[in-house]
Amino acid sequence: MRTFDEILAIAAERHGGQEAALAGIPAPLSPDEIAMQPDARFLAAMARGIFQAGISWSVVEAKWPGIEEAFHGFEPARVAMIEGDAFDALLSDTRVIRSGPKLAAIRDNAAFLTEVAAEAGSFARKIADWPVTEFDALLDWLKRSGARLGGNTGAYMLRTMGKDGYVLSRDVVGRLNAEGVIDKPPSSRKALAAVQEAFNTWAEDSGLPHTTISRVLARSIG
Repeated sequence: MRTFDEILAIAAERHGGQEAALAGIPAPLSPDEIAMQPDARFLAAMARGIFQAGISWSVVEAKWPGIEEAFHGFEPARVAMIEGDAFDALLSDTRVIRSGPKLAAIRDNAAFLTEVAAEAGSFARKIADWPVTEFDALLDWLKRSGARLGGNTGAYMLRTMGKDGYVLSRDVVGRLNAEGVIDKPPSSRKALAAVQEAFNTWAEDSGLPHTTISRVLARSIG
């Protein structure tokens, strides 16, 4: 496995220098900054990712103001109560993307957030306190406990909310393959643990956030 500096050099060569290879990568938020965000914003980020799966992101963006209205600003306790006639009305609401399974997943995630908040004080606090060195476990928890948060949906939601971590995009997986960390897109717990170990090693060696490392790995391929 190459050092992070060696991978950064590959990305720099592909993109016209180290400055360009690192350009536009936002720093993750601190745990306290993450914890200050309303849980409604986490639910909104989940909903956006769920809606974007399999359709044009521009369609979701165009409809987003109406989606926010239809979901009452994504206040988790209120969204969790969308059942029966209220759910049927949402299915026919032209403001939203009328996919029954996706709408149900958003409602179910609202219930998930409220349950976590009751235990941890807020969903945001739970996310804020999760160690980045165990990011693989965080993604697995979201996949198993939430609705439609597997694949990269959960990871992109966390990145949107400023949580330090990685996204296993095609290019990131390509670099991990090239480094011998994995030999195919990771799905098993063993493979995901190997990915986490690699990111922890690169973070320890470089002193950089996992988010930065993830983006540089992608740019070393794409």
